[in-house]
Amino acid sequence: MAPKSIFSNLVREDDGSWSTTYAPYSLKSALQPIFRRLSDGRFDIDSFEGLVRPYQGSELVSPAQLFAQVRPDDIEAIDSILRTIHILNTGALERSRARIFVNFHPGLFRTPDKMRQEVERMRLSAHEAGMSPDRIVCEIAEKNASDTRLVADFAGHMRAMGFRVAIADYGAGDSDIERVKLIKPDYVKFEAAWARHFIKNSAGAALIRVIVEQFAREGIEPVFEALEDEREIELCLDLGVALMQGYALAKPELAPTSFNQRFPELLGAPRSSLFRPPADGPACVMPILEPRGLKPVRAFGKRGI
Repeated sequence: MAPKSIFSNLVREDDGSWSTTYAPYSLKSALQPIFRRLSDGRFDIDSFEGLVRPYQGSELVSPAQLFAQVRPDDIEAIDSILRTIHILNTGALERSRARIFVNFHPGLFRTPDKMRQEVERMRLSAHEAGMSPDRIVCEIAEKNASDTRLVADFAGHMRAMGFRVAIADYGAGDSDIERVKLIKPDYVKFEAAWARHFIKNSAGAALIRVIVEQFAREGIEPVFEALEDEREIELCLDLGVALMQGYALAKPELAPTSFNQRFPELLGAPRSSLFRPPADGPACVMPILEPRGLKPVRAFGKRGI
């Protein structure tokens, strides 16, 4: 893909959604909600995660198949334009508070000029979408120890520009703890299999509770993802986790999605940048949202850019 305006490779579909193309593929944007449990027990959509859905003709193919065919000199442009369509499609929902989590790979932009250029692209995308920079969350998955300082520098720059930062796939290993200390993210997304393993018993749940409370003191919000059923939702509530994502709540949908109809924005619902850790003793589980028309299932969508 030749370097052009960030908007030159965009396609506006008949349904109003934004997509793009690469070689034989049409790249569409799927959004999956991240719900916030409010103090009165209701759930509201706090954010979305942007996921790529590549199509070859009418056939959906895996993101892995797409990226296996992306030329090395095109990966920066593909990475960038996918963020753009996720941001534009979130803005098109016209929700007043919802944020969008977009994957970001700082290692792709190893010079200050390239980093500045990409930050400007994101700023322009947010402006075009009618969203302030603090509604854009850059989700970082790099775990390579040699990249930690680079990622920390990137995160600091993004926050200075008004964007937010999330760390993906947290597993409480030494490298994960060090990443949190250096990067100082706004959000930490817990690695689903790791968290699920620990919450199966009281000792593991106690460890996660300690981690959640420590994050609270540092102004970091945890996000539990890939929740499979109502029991896991209730465990999150007991641990004091307010932000949750998974098929038990809502599946990803291609933009423009049906989320405005199914989960109308709760006007006047406060958005707290921090959360309160649970008080000592068993938590009182409030009534939870039951997504209309969906039942808990045991399958999960693949993560993507």
